[in-house]
Amino acid sequence: MGVTEIMQRSIAKVTSETSTRAAAALMEAADTGLLPVFEDGRLAGVITDRDLVVRLMSRSGTAADVPVGEIMSKPVVTCRATDSIEHAAGIMGDHQVRRLIVLDDSGELAGTVSVGDIARDASEITAGEVLGEVVEFR
Repeated sequence: MGVTEIMQRSIAKVTSETSTRAAAALMEAADTGLLPVFEDGRLAGVITDRDLVVRLMSRSGTAADVPVGEIMSKPVVTCRATDSIEHAAGIMGDHQVRRLIVLDDSGELAGTVSVGDIARDASEITAGEVLGEVVEFR
Protein backbone atom coordinates (compact mmCIF):
# COMPACT_ATOMS: atom_id res chain seq x y z
CA MET A 1 0.00 0.00 0.00
CA GLY A 2 1.30 3.44 -0.92
CA VAL A 3 0.73 7.05 0.08
CA THR A 4 -1.49 7.66 -2.95
CA GLU A 5 -4.01 5.18 -1.54
CA ILE A 6 -4.48 6.96 1.81
CA MET A 7 -3.67 10.63 1.14
CA GLN A 8 -6.24 13.40 1.27
CA ARG A 9 -6.66 14.87 -2.20
CA SER A 10 -9.01 17.74 -1.41
CA ILE A 11 -6.71 20.46 -0.14
CA ALA A 12 -7.47 24.01 0.91
CA LYS A 13 -4.61 26.40 0.09
CA VAL A 14 -3.57 29.94 1.01
CA THR A 15 -1.05 32.51 -0.18
CA SER A 16 1.66 34.07 1.94
CA GLU A 17 -0.43 37.27 2.02
CA THR A 18 -3.53 35.55 3.45
CA SER A 19 -4.29 36.83 6.95
CA THR A 20 -3.83 34.42 9.81
CA ARG A 21 -7.47 35.05 10.73
CA ALA A 22 -8.59 33.90 7.27
CA ALA A 23 -6.26 30.88 7.41
CA ALA A 24 -7.67 29.85 10.80
CA ALA A 25 -11.22 30.18 9.48
CA LEU A 26 -10.32 28.08 6.43
CA MET A 27 -8.74 25.42 8.66
CA GLU A 28 -11.94 25.27 10.69
CA ALA A 29 -14.16 25.05 7.61
CA ALA A 30 -11.97 22.39 5.97
CA ASP A 31 -11.46 20.51 9.26
CA THR A 32 -7.70 20.47 8.80
CA GLY A 33 -4.64 21.52 10.76
CA LEU A 34 -2.37 22.11 7.75
CA LEU A 35 -2.60 24.47 4.79
CA PRO A 36 -0.05 24.71 1.98
CA VAL A 37 1.17 28.29 1.45
CA PHE A 38 1.90 29.51 -2.07
CA GLU A 39 3.96 32.48 -3.27
CA ASP A 40 3.95 33.35 -6.96
CA GLY A 41 2.25 30.03 -7.74
CA ARG A 42 4.93 27.96 -5.97
CA LEU A 43 4.75 26.03 -2.71
CA ALA A 44 6.63 28.21 -0.20
CA GLY A 45 5.68 26.77 3.18
CA VAL A 46 2.86 25.44 5.30
CA ILE A 47 0.78 26.97 8.04
CA THR A 48 -0.31 24.64 10.82
CA ASP A 49 -2.68 24.97 13.72
CA ARG A 50 0.43 24.85 15.94
CA ASP A 51 2.02 27.75 14.01
CA LEU A 52 -1.10 29.81 14.68
CA VAL A 53 -0.97 29.15 18.39
CA VAL A 54 2.76 29.19 19.11
CA ARG A 55 4.04 31.78 16.65
CA LEU A 56 1.02 34.03 16.45
CA MET A 57 -0.40 34.15 19.95
CA SER A 58 2.97 35.08 21.43
CA ARG A 59 2.94 38.36 19.48
CA SER A 60 1.57 41.58 20.83
CA GLY A 61 -0.81 43.78 18.89
CA THR A 62 -3.35 42.74 16.29
CA ALA A 63 -2.06 39.26 15.69
CA ALA A 64 -5.00 38.11 13.58
CA ASP A 65 -4.03 40.47 10.77
CA VAL A 66 -0.48 39.11 10.38
CA PRO A 67 0.11 37.58 6.92
CA VAL A 68 0.57 33.82 6.93
CA GLY A 69 3.97 34.27 5.27
CA GLU A 70 5.37 35.77 8.48
CA ILE A 71 4.71 32.69 10.61
CA MET A 72 4.57 29.78 8.15
CA SER A 73 6.79 26.74 8.61
CA LYS A 74 9.50 26.22 6.04
CA PRO A 75 11.13 24.43 4.41
CA VAL A 76 8.19 22.22 3.51
CA VAL A 77 8.55 18.57 4.53
CA THR A 78 7.21 16.42 1.70
CA CYS A 79 6.90 12.93 0.36
CA ARG A 80 5.89 11.61 -3.05
CA ALA A 81 2.53 10.08 -3.89
CA THR A 82 4.41 7.00 -5.10
CA ASP A 83 6.24 6.53 -1.76
CA SER A 84 5.39 3.64 0.50
CA ILE A 85 3.54 4.42 3.69
CA GLU A 86 6.56 3.19 5.64
CA HIS A 87 8.80 5.67 3.81
CA ALA A 88 6.37 8.55 4.50
CA ALA A 89 6.16 7.46 8.13
CA GLY A 90 9.95 7.54 8.31
CA ILE A 91 10.00 11.09 6.97
CA MET A 92 7.42 12.13 9.58
CA GLY A 93 9.49 10.57 12.36
CA ASP A 94 12.78 12.04 11.13
CA HIS A 95 11.30 15.56 10.95
CA GLN A 96 8.98 15.16 13.95
CA VAL A 97 5.86 16.20 12.04
CA ARG A 98 2.37 14.70 12.06
CA ARG A 99 1.46 15.75 8.52
CA LEU A 100 3.22 15.79 5.16
CA ILE A 101 2.59 17.56 1.90
CA VAL A 102 2.38 14.97 -0.89
CA LEU A 103 3.87 15.83 -4.28
CA ASP A 104 3.22 14.11 -7.60
CA ASP A 105 5.97 12.97 -9.96
CA SER A 106 6.30 16.47 -11.42
CA GLY A 107 6.73 18.05 -7.98
CA GLU A 108 3.24 19.56 -7.87
CA LEU A 109 0.90 19.42 -4.89
CA ALA A 110 -1.08 16.18 -4.92
CA GLY A 111 -2.44 16.01 -1.37
CA THR A 112 -1.58 15.59 2.28
CA VAL A 113 -1.02 12.59 4.48
CA SER A 114 -1.22 12.51 8.27
CA VAL A 115 -0.51 10.13 11.10
CA GLY A 116 -4.29 9.83 11.40
CA ASP A 117 -4.55 8.73 7.77
CA ILE A 118 -1.93 6.06 8.43
CA ALA A 119 -3.73 4.83 11.56
CA ARG A 120 -7.16 4.81 9.91
CA ASP A 121 -6.26 3.37 6.52
CA ALA A 122 -3.00 1.46 6.85
CA SER A 123 -1.49 0.51 10.21
CA GLU A 124 -2.12 1.60 13.77
CA ILE A 125 1.25 0.11 14.69
CA THR A 126 3.09 2.26 12.13
CA ALA A 127 1.13 5.33 13.23
CA GLY A 128 2.05 4.64 16.85
CA GLU A 129 5.72 4.36 15.93
CA VAL A 130 5.55 7.69 14.09
CA LEU A 131 3.93 9.37 17.10
CA GLY A 132 6.67 8.00 19.33
CA GLU A 133 9.26 9.63 17.07
CA VAL A 134 7.32 12.89 16.78
CA VAL A 135 7.08 13.43 20.54
CA GLU A 136 10.59 12.20 21.33
CA PHE A 137 12.76 14.91 22.88
CA ARG A 138 15.80 15.57 20.69
